Amino acid sequence: MSMLGEFKTFAVKGNVMDLAVGVIIGGAFGKIVDSLVQDIIMPVIGKIVGGLDFSNYYFPLHGQSTGLTLAEAKKAGAVLAYGNFLTISLNFLILAFIIFQMIRLMNKLRGETPPAADPENTVLLREIRDSLKK
Repeated sequence: MSMLGEFKTFAVKGNVMDLAVGVIIGGAFGKIVDSLVQDIIMPVIGKIVGGLDFSNYYFPLHGQSTGLTLAEAKKAGAVLAYGNFLTISLNFLILAFIIFQMIRLMNKLRGETPPAADPENTVLLREIRDSLKK
């Protein structure tokens, strides 16, 4: 089989097509969740903390640049933009929590439950078996 034929066989396999659809839907879903975090949740958190905008917190590395926005300070020289890092980290934690909750909800809707713990008598019998082996 030629390389082109092998590539065609590979490209039209169900797994590759499923992956492509998953990536496209995941990208669109990512934009929805990002908007939820950026436009709805972060403003509320900023309001609770006192109207702070973390993204403009920085340390200038080039000298004094007080009272400037982060973009203006970056134009003036190097800055350590710790506020932007905090904002992105907080966004990640919120995003991960939202996705976790959505997966939990989907599992409940499907009727999937986590496996139950072994009954106490089964655990006890295993311990007896293991001690007898010794």
